[in-house]
Amino acid sequence: MKKTIFTGAATAIVTPFKENEVDYEQFGRLIEWQISEGIDAIVACGTTGEGSTLTDEEHREVIRYAVEKVAGRVPVIAGTGSNDTAYAIDLTKFACEVGADAMLLVTPYYNKATQKGLIRSFEAVADASTKPIILYNVPSRTGCNLLPASALELADHPNIVAIKEACGNISQIAELAALTRGKLDIYSGNDDQIVPVLSLGGKGVISVLSNIMPRATSEMCRKFMEGDVAGSAKMQLDLLPLINALFCEVNPIPAKAAVAAMGFGENSLRLPLTPMEPQNEAKLLDLMRAAGLI
Repeated sequence: MKKTIFTGAATAIVTPFKENEVDYEQFGRLIEWQISEGIDAIVACGTTGEGSTLTDEEHREVIRYAVEKVAGRVPVIAGTGSNDTAYAIDLTKFACEVGADAMLLVTPYYNKATQKGLIRSFEAVADASTKPIILYNVPSRTGCNLLPASALELADHPNIVAIKEACGNISQIAELAALTRGKLDIYSGNDDQIVPVLSLGGKGVISVLSNIMPRATSEMCRKFMEGDVAGSAKMQLDLLPLINALFCEVNPIPAKAAVAAMGFGENSLRLPLTPMEPQNEAKLLDLMRAAGLI
């Protein structure tokens, strides 16, 4: 039986910048706050962490720093996926060496691989890894969709233990759950679908919302798993306006504005991302005030 990496909520954590350099002081403060608020795991260098515009040196150092800062208190999952399989292998080996607990591998973007290509790419990285791997399916960003039958085939690999499913199609996720039947842990990749995915046997969420509400996001999962389905569903619905505001522009633009408003670094992104439009930011901050976050 494969070991579950985490149950509950993992934060796809932002990477704070200061004058376009990684701000490790604020990154460290954010990690400490996340842990003190009861988050269940930390994902470094994912989509929300702007892994795609970190230099190779920065990418490695952010992973190393996160592992050292967390110091085993919760699992650290390193975003090591790439559209270049050889680079993904190299980065995965590094993350294994510095002590990351698991890897998050996005489907190779831009190349638009076939299902066979996706399977072979993931298998090649998994063969090179000494740590478990979470697949990451987000077709709206990558241009390719890892289908349930392909995920089932990949589930036979001993190092491939889970999938972050952000296809947005609950019917596809239901098919994935029906096919894999416990061979792969399933995590919601969308904050507005946490409870629906849990209802299909999901183990939790890899979340953007938890950058600003780690305790509530974790609690939503915990309530469901403890049998308070109605309470969990109420949290999902009550938080929907804030979730929608966090995705009214492409992630992580609103998330960066939100954590900056809470005092965790500058509202600074790497091009081609630009700061949030003023009218959208005003709505987000109003919702955050209403929630007592700022």
